Amino acid sequence: MKILVTGGAGFIGSNFIRLVLNKHPDDEVVNFDKLTYAGNLDNLKDIEADPRYRFVHGDICDVEAVGNVMDGIEAIINFAAESHVDRSIGGAADFIQTDVYGTYVLLEAARRHEVGRYVQISTDEVYGSIRDGSFTEADRLQPSSPYSASKAGGDMQAMAYHATFRVPTIITRSSNNFGPYQYPEKIIPLFITNALENKKLPLYGDGANVRDWIYVTDNCEAIDLVLHRGKIGEIYNIGGGNERDNLSITRLILAALGKGEEMIERVPDRLGHDFRYSIDCSKVTELGWAPARSFEDGLRETIDWYVNNPWWWEKIKSGEFAQYYQQQYSNRSGS
Repeated sequence: MKILVTGGAGFIGSNFIRLVLNKHPDDEVVNFDKLTYAGNLDNLKDIEADPRYRFVHGDICDVEAVGNVMDGIEAIINFAAESHVDRSIGGAADFIQTDVYGTYVLLEAARRHEVGRYVQISTDEVYGSIRDGSFTEADRLQPSSPYSASKAGGDMQAMAYHATFRVPTIITRSSNNFGPYQYPEKIIPLFITNALENKKLPLYGDGANVRDWIYVTDNCEAIDLVLHRGKIGEIYNIGGGNERDNLSITRLILAALGKGEEMIERVPDRLGHDFRYSIDCSKVTELGWAPARSFEDGLRETIDWYVNNPWWWEKIKSGEFAQYYQQQYSNRSGS
């Protein structure tokens, strides 16, 4: 199978490409990525010479560029997205452009080129917050941030293109991913690398917000299964079954690195901060999937990876990232 992976230089996309090339020796992958701040070709250094892999620099909002890479493509996996809630609160335009309009461009390309499968990678955040129980794929969408609203818009486009044009779409909605190569703006890599640099860990509010966590390769295995065995027109929730509050995760990271809780810096809570996400994953487990790693094992592997790969994250944190976060967290702490 020849697969177009959009956003393949990002965190989940790069891990998915590596899995496909290792698991399916007859598959070819075209990695189409704009290389925004979170797109990093260092994520794929170990496979860049593989003859079954090709990188193309391009924007999913560019109709011509997308059309130029569609020759022979049998499946599209759309990871390309603006994905950071804080950045969406600061400015939503890029999120709407990429997550909604970019998805439209890809769906049009899939329709014109009669692609066999189109998998839209989404998030549990489109459901909004839930105090008790878990969301199923049939529940209505209640996004709370510009980011989750933009992802919901992309999902609705994918559903509409299936209903109207019979584009063979499938949507996956995963819980919070963590693991190697995650850009250090999300809580786990940010807190690991800050602790390694002896910098404060900026914890929102009281740290009681709850998320379900899934190790990135477990999510990639589920996406691969859905690509091959999922039912066209369906939505599949993918979660790790690991609900943890942010304070507990912070303490686990500090303990693993031999640091004390004096490293925690309480900062004002995020605007519109959802309290808890939880999804029912019975549909994807019926396909034969189950997560392979516990949260504790995955977190230990993740911490070890960042400890052993400062070459990857130090140059990120010394550049654009450093300027952005210095401004963000100084504003929130009132200093």
